[in-house]
Amino acid sequence: MVGTGVAEAAFFDEMGRGTPRAVYARLAQWLAETPAELLESRMAQAELLFRRIGITFAVYGDKDAAERLIPFDIIPRLFSRSEWTKLEKGLFQRVKALNMFLTDVYGSQEILKAGVVPADLVLRNPGYRPEMAGCRAPHDVWVHIAGIDVIRVDDSDFYVLEDNARTPSGVSYMLENREAMIRLFPDLMAEHRVAPVDDYPDRLLSSLRSVAPPSTKGEPTVVVLTPGQYNSAYYEHSFLADKLGVELVEGGDLFVRDNVVYMRTTTGPQRVDVIYRRIDDEFLDPLVFKPDSVLGVAGLLSAYQAGNVTLANAVGTGVSDDKAIYTYMPEIIRFYMSEEPILKNVPTWRCREPDALAHVLDRLPELVVKEVNGSGGYGMLVGPHASKNAISEFRAKLKANPTNFIAQPTLSLSTCPTAVASGVAPRHVDLRPFVLSGANGMSLTPGGLTRVAMKEGSLVVNSSQGGGTKDTWVIDDA
Repeated sequence: MVGTGVAEAAFFDEMGRGTPRAVYARLAQWLAETPAELLESRMAQAELLFRRIGITFAVYGDKDAAERLIPFDIIPRLFSRSEWTKLEKGLFQRVKALNMFLTDVYGSQEILKAGVVPADLVLRNPGYRPEMAGCRAPHDVWVHIAGIDVIRVDDSDFYVLEDNARTPSGVSYMLENREAMIRLFPDLMAEHRVAPVDDYPDRLLSSLRSVAPPSTKGEPTVVVLTPGQYNSAYYEHSFLADKLGVELVEGGDLFVRDNVVYMRTTTGPQRVDVIYRRIDDEFLDPLVFKPDSVLGVAGLLSAYQAGNVTLANAVGTGVSDDKAIYTYMPEIIRFYMSEEPILKNVPTWRCREPDALAHVLDRLPELVVKEVNGSGGYGMLVGPHASKNAISEFRAKLKANPTNFIAQPTLSLSTCPTAVASGVAPRHVDLRPFVLSGANGMSLTPGGLTRVAMKEGSLVVNSSQGGGTKDTWVIDDA
């Protein structure tokens, strides 16, 4: 989506226009004093660094399917500690509610009986796994790793754009971005009291070990389960396994015997207690889901249901990050926690509701319309920048299957200063913080992944659509 048709001044600028916001004061001065040649040199060094490290991704269906780099912007995004503390509180509330929702919908289904969330929206949802009905996740933690996409519209309010509760990706870029900034700008970092992010692997490993089955003897054995080297996020899978100090395995490396999962090793079978899986539900167990899947492990779900292995994230979490369920998150928080949501939802119309559908059809050229199960910037219509034919096609889709869509106003993503070919210019950003949940509580690394729309005027930050990333600094308040 190129060209918003809206002046950048209409959006909240993270650094501040005219007089910089306090948290950005040093950075603004540094930018004013730094020669353009130095920024260009650092941009070139950053690209070379990422190529040497090999941080790549692939886009399925791309005619040029070769792996490529995600663009990295060398100007960091800054948060004050007080801003981050407020955001953290809201994220913890939201993820706790997601876990309570999943415990309920696979259990007594009180929220459905109360009519707070329509039963058909859950029970007929592609992400709902009836095989999990009656199952309790260990310690009632279903979403061990949550990537909550957040946008900002002013200096006080954050809005949740999306809940990623299945296999959220991007944390490797958060960690590698920081490593790059330490190498490229050690002096700039020294001028700021930046909270570290390099303890994320330790936090993750501790969280995963905390949810090991009660039958675990000694230190739990944790593995990362990957679909293999042809997966678009394989780099991240291998990166995390290395950082965690655990084995990276594929389905063929594991087997189930007597409802216990084992890993094949050169010294014989070794019991596996926790699987950080990066494989979608339908490929996990060919005896239960897709019978032709060669990515998963036969009998894995039975071992899980017997309480002999923990899967992170649990099977069936997809129902909670569905875009239609997202629209009910304020009600879900109120139902389970008797609290008002700290973080707001983006205003959303549920096209399954006749009045909302009529409103959306009437204003289709002005709105963003998304498939409830879409991701990565696909399956959506951006009305202000769509052709008449595209709008006409989407109008027909909406009328034929309104339940499959939600609609939102064109989002007012904030902007951050970004290094571009012409110098420094504002570009739109969002943020994906990574919330960890375990038997030892909840944890949030102070940083997260800032995604940036590299094209002028674009509001699409997804890497599959040409977006890039920034390092995210949480700065101690002065």
